Amino acid sequence: MKLFSFWRSLATYRVRIALNLKGITPEVFEVNLPQGKQREADFAKINPMMAIPALIEDDGTVLFESLAILEYLDETHPNPPLLPKAPKARARVRAIAQIIAADTHPLIVPRVREFLAHEYKIDEPGVLKWGNHWHNVSLKALETVLAGSRETGRYCQGDQVTIADICLAGQAAGASYFKADLAPFPTVKRIVDEVMKIDAFARAHPLKQPGAPATV
Repeated sequence: MKLFSFWRSLATYRVRIALNLKGITPEVFEVNLPQGKQREADFAKINPMMAIPALIEDDGTVLFESLAILEYLDETHPNPPLLPKAPKARARVRAIAQIIAADTHPLIVPRVREFLAHEYKIDEPGVLKWGNHWHNVSLKALETVLAGSRETGRYCQGDQVTIADICLAGQAAGASYFKADLAPFPTVKRIVDEVMKIDAFARAHPLKQPGAPATV
């Protein structure tokens, strides 16, 4: 199995967590986003969206989009499970994950930040303000969903680690990039603190990856 990754990529962070939880160690290939390596022809053949992560199975099957990869890994390596069994609980977990991966993350990825800077001439503080705003919008929604539900337990869905927790860990890492404080969102912060005690989460953190700086 091959994983195309970059240390700072939040979407790849999700996949690294799942791989760690499942006990899978892929061969890792760096796709340096600031250098534009994702737009080179060889990688564009792997993922036409020119985005990471991408995962190539031993039989040559190419997988992309982090949530699709997470569910694939859960279906092919079912222990430990990353989705609850009950349909309503599964829907809730997917919804929390999608608040992060579908509604928030696409607004702050490198290609969007680059477009803001190059096409609209928004300076670095302006781009930072953009990212901070969308993170706070998401964090407010997540706090409301998590704090107001009896389904929330030690983690997002009871006491089982799910793809919702995986995405929440990525949201927290992204918040730090854009100087969004978790303190006003105590339920989010509590769950993030809990999952980061788990080795599979801690080892997958962007700052623990090759090429990462000491701080961001």
